[in-house]
Amino acid sequence: MLDPGATIGIVGGGQLGRMLAMAAARLGLRTVILEPQADCPAAQVANRQIEAGYDDAGGLEALAQACDVITYEFENVPVEAARRLAEWRPVFPAPRALEVSQDRLVEKQFLNDAGIATARFAPVATVADLAQALSDFGGQGILKTRRFGYDGKGQVRIGADGPGAAEAFAAIGEAPAILEARVDFAAEVSVIAARGADGAFAAYDVAENVHRDGILARSTVPARISAELASQAREAASLLLKALGYVGVIGVEFFVTRDRGLLANEFAPRVHNSGHWTEAACAISQFEQHIRAIAGLPLGQTARHSDCVMENLIGADVEKAVQILAEPDAVLHLYGKAETRPGRNMGHVTRLSARSS
Repeated sequence: MLDPGATIGIVGGGQLGRMLAMAAARLGLRTVILEPQADCPAAQVANRQIEAGYDDAGGLEALAQACDVITYEFENVPVEAARRLAEWRPVFPAPRALEVSQDRLVEKQFLNDAGIATARFAPVATVADLAQALSDFGGQGILKTRRFGYDGKGQVRIGADGPGAAEAFAAIGEAPAILEARVDFAAEVSVIAARGADGAFAAYDVAENVHRDGILARSTVPARISAELASQAREAASLLLKALGYVGVIGVEFFVTRDRGLLANEFAPRVHNSGHWTEAACAISQFEQHIRAIAGLPLGQTARHSDCVMENLIGADVEKAVQILAEPDAVLHLYGKAETRPGRNMGHVTRLSARSS
């Protein structure tokens, strides 16, 4: 258990690291950020920044020497870097969670092995593999690179009017891939859950999400699903956390099918964009929950005091900030990014309303 004044290292200096550092400060804990970009969002609120690459040997050693425990704010941290850090200090979540989440094929297989249903999938190493998988999936599917795709990148939709196998495979650079069957879904939902070092489990209410161009645009809580389905989502998260031997907060995304079934899509071994609403609608946010878990502190209550809608401010949306500040029951968080670019998350707003259930 970390005492007040202890130091947490955070690999990555984006907005998630920023909110983790803010949560740590509330609990009397210090933070050091490892991030190559100067004046990054996290460093603006942390105690110190080490300006070095995520795989820089000197930077990794400096981080380990400065900290009591280490975490990360994005899932593409080099696994070998996380393993190196774990030789010096506890790293939560453990590098194994990174390893699984960074390969879509391994991730899907791990979910299935843990007893969690997903859409059908098939590995793709060649055009012939893709042609066979498409034949098995009725000529439709979503081709995704196994590694490094995010926010809609590294994937191609294939259907009757879409590209053929050769064209689609070329579009992803002929990289090792996975073909996932298309899911006729009624909604996309996610659950934010946490597991402590002692095995304690806690989950927040399920959020209903809307994506635009592969980027999360809005999360609404509570999701418009049955209590039974929400319970299934939380149970799936619990199974996954236990199977990974996980410590910290995780985000697990699901499809709700037309027949009201639930299929896991993917998980992120970190605090999650679709959990930003907890910052405004819960006494204990996902960020504080993560700090509690990795510091060996008791997990906090996950009950929400309000219904809410969280919207990401993407690109020029940030220009609405002053207007948002004039709204009643709107909680604004800007990330301190100097440059506004299309598709870049610049902040978020959570609009609260009376709790309905």
